[in-house]
Amino acid sequence: MDVNQLKDLFYQEYGKEDELRVYFAPGRVNLIGEHTDYNGGYVFPAALTFGTWAMVSPRNDGIYHFRSANFELDVSCHVSEIAYKTEDDWANYPKGVLKELLEVAGQESASCYTGANVLFYGNIPNGAGLSSSASIELVTALSLSELAGMEIPMVELVKLGQRAENRFVGVNCGIMDQFAVGMGKRKHAIKLKCDTLEYEYVPVRIDGYKLVIINTNKRRGLADSKYNERRSECEEGLKIIQQELLHVQSLGDISVDDWKRIQHIVKDEVIRRRVEHVVTENERVISAMEALEKNDLDLFGKLMKQSHESLRDLYEVTGVELDTLYEEAAKVEGCIGTRMTGAGFGGCNVSLVKDEAVTSFTEKVASNYTAKTGIKPTFYICEIGDGTKEIV
Repeated sequence: MDVNQLKDLFYQEYGKEDELRVYFAPGRVNLIGEHTDYNGGYVFPAALTFGTWAMVSPRNDGIYHFRSANFELDVSCHVSEIAYKTEDDWANYPKGVLKELLEVAGQESASCYTGANVLFYGNIPNGAGLSSSASIELVTALSLSELAGMEIPMVELVKLGQRAENRFVGVNCGIMDQFAVGMGKRKHAIKLKCDTLEYEYVPVRIDGYKLVIINTNKRRGLADSKYNERRSECEEGLKIIQQELLHVQSLGDISVDDWKRIQHIVKDEVIRRRVEHVVTENERVISAMEALEKNDLDLFGKLMKQSHESLRDLYEVTGVELDTLYEEAAKVEGCIGTRMTGAGFGGCNVSLVKDEAVTSFTEKVASNYTAKTGIKPTFYICEIGDGTKEIV
């Protein structure tokens, strides 16, 4: 569906609007560095060229009307009565963002938020782990803040989106998804230290190769997955380690050498495995960035595979579907790197595949995956795009 078709849909729903504005926020793929974000470590995400569009026009009655071209549900709320409701499903994300925008504005400026008609449309696979929620959050944050005449720096909207998901929706996510969606840059990945928000754009030069994202098509519900359990396990490991390494503020501060020296103090085997993944995955991000800078795609691909194996064996967040995709993708000649991406428990795999091998890759992986799981996967040949913006 293109922008003109979306405008027509908007006009059908809300009537012709001269003040209609159009915004876009991408999905994201994390190339390497999984479950390091909420542990204060490095991640290496990139924005994609598919995402979420928002058509918005102002109202003056304080009512925000949220509708999606993807779902039947319509939700309205008054600016003075914003509450989480299970039955509102996806619309809790924009509601949570609106509530955070009002808090940022404070009493003096909150009157700028006079209501809006909003029509969303997304082409991110729902529940695939490519950050459809962060995409909705950032497109809402930018569009509604600009509609209210508020100029808020993108990095502050990024933080606001995370707060909305943490406090309103109740998912204890890290900052990576919102940062990549808001701050993405075409043909670049972002090396991001999640506790300090120090970041660096790194060119992704993969001429002769394609990024192929494969959706397991096993729906992954992040809020009711074991995500929060893993986070608690890491927090427990950190408390133990801080008894020995007083300077450490997060697991992302621990070097591999430090870990080798003090790992014996973590007596619980499960906690030890979780920490080992985070520490080694953090180092893999740094190595992967250096490999890209040297155009060493073979090394980058090997690090991707090591990442998946660590997520499978140490962090235990892959599952049958993601492991099957990994095994079948790694077998295909021309695939030099492959791994799960996202929180796990279903969702997507990302692979680096030679141009001439893409067709055989998709055919072989699809056939073997379906034979083993009974599920048909979906393939996306991806390009790296820009972050959240208004479309002129």
